[in-house]
Amino acid sequence: MSGIHSRNRERSLQEDRVLPTLVTLSVTCWICALAGSVAAGPPAPKNLIAPPETATETSLTLLWDPPSDRQRDLSYEVSCDGSRAGTTSKTFYTVTGLKPNATYFLAVRSRDAEGNLSSTATEISLSTKKHGNVFNIVDYGAVGDGATKNTAAIQKAIDACTPGGTVYVPAGDFVSGALFLKSHMTLYIAKGGTLTGSADVDDYRPFIPNRYSGWEMETFASLLNAGKLAHDGPCNVTNLSIRGEGTISGGGSALGNAMLNAEGYYSRARLICLMNCSDVSIQGLVLKNSPSWTLHYTYCKNVTCHGLTIVSEGIRNGDGIGPDSSADSYIFDCSISTSDDCIAIKSGKNPEGNRIAKPTENVLIAHCKFRGHGMSIGSEMSGGVRNVTVRDCEIAKDDLNGLQIKAPRERGGYVRNIRVLNCTLSQVKIITNIRYNTDYESAPEIPFLGDMEFANLNMENAVTGKPAITIDGYEDAEKNTTNIHFQDIRMAAGSTIAVKNCAGISFRNVLTRDGEKPNYAITNAESVDH
Repeated sequence: MSGIHSRNRERSLQEDRVLPTLVTLSVTCWICALAGSVAAGPPAPKNLIAPPETATETSLTLLWDPPSDRQRDLSYEVSCDGSRAGTTSKTFYTVTGLKPNATYFLAVRSRDAEGNLSSTATEISLSTKKHGNVFNIVDYGAVGDGATKNTAAIQKAIDACTPGGTVYVPAGDFVSGALFLKSHMTLYIAKGGTLTGSADVDDYRPFIPNRYSGWEMETFASLLNAGKLAHDGPCNVTNLSIRGEGTISGGGSALGNAMLNAEGYYSRARLICLMNCSDVSIQGLVLKNSPSWTLHYTYCKNVTCHGLTIVSEGIRNGDGIGPDSSADSYIFDCSISTSDDCIAIKSGKNPEGNRIAKPTENVLIAHCKFRGHGMSIGSEMSGGVRNVTVRDCEIAKDDLNGLQIKAPRERGGYVRNIRVLNCTLSQVKIITNIRYNTDYESAPEIPFLGDMEFANLNMENAVTGKPAITIDGYEDAEKNTTNIHFQDIRMAAGSTIAVKNCAGISFRNVLTRDGEKPNYAITNAESVDH
């Protein structure tokens, strides 16, 4: 799993079980108190971790990889201290009902369609958080009537929050302007609670350093802000959790348009903006009505987005989640419905993005559902994008672009080591001939696009009349788009695959639902195997 480095070793369950946090083990399970046969069972799951900052006082969240990319029809059994905690068909699980400040020994085993359990389990030792102080915003003067502005009261609770504490938003509708979070705290929004962004642009002043559309500049502050932008500096906010069962709702298009009219297109705020942050988790919430991008994080490391419902339909530039020049992202179990990209991976825009040269890297996106423009990498990718895995996701058939990699010639940088596995989607597009965002001087080198794998994809709902798969490289530089492989893919009858200006492309077991090969339109391409 990208971005987490664990020491793996075999050991007997008779040995000492005192293990450091985030150490993953494969162990024999002959003393496990789990039902089921272990004879001829499947391999154990791989790369078991606790996603960053997901532990709470009473729960621990696990995330793992399947035994292999080709393994299908598996479920998983999770145990805690030798007793079964639950089962799941997904590759994540949250163990609940635990005690604060306690260490638990957790194990995950695979189960195949015949009911056989893996003969080994992947195990990890984790601790819940200590019980921290609670700072109820009502105690600081906040009123949840949907009208009173509570900016000062909520910020006072945040400022008062002690390390390990929780700022608690109870049931009610609490209106606020820009708020600034800090390290070692949790912002918890309870069920029935809503943090609502004010519609007044002045509630998001003064401007703050930020990055918009690939360039560093000053913008309105967002509803929730954490960290200070510094592309050459360290993370300055750490161990932050934004979670709960409630809602964060921004000022929507009305606020976005008011900001645009007041200060210009690039001035607009986000709903949540993280800059130079590390070990952050946003989980369990409904995020909606952003004035532009919903959740945007820049120059960050170890960010988890888990169990989110994001709705930004009808919002101009209302992307769902935007990792931007950030490392080690875990995005899973999210439902995103937008009028723009559901997830947009970015790393700056030429020439500034080339100079800063901070890639977005080590991204896992799993078990998510998208409706909107789909998922994109680029076009702001001048700092590079690498090591991205998208698996077990559903991109709605009516999404505008499906999964799209956008790399204009002018950008420079690279997109490499991309894996898309076990997904349902209607289009895959790797495109370079894009007319928008071609301002400012070009990068000195053409981008590199390559080392990509697309496997076990259901594309049977592809829209007819346009290619289901498009690979469009750079004219006169076909070897800059290379080493891209498609395998085990089912497409709609009559589907077309368009390949242009590239080299070293393969299609193996790529068939339509009626067992026929798709139509291939190949132009100026070397070594295309189909």
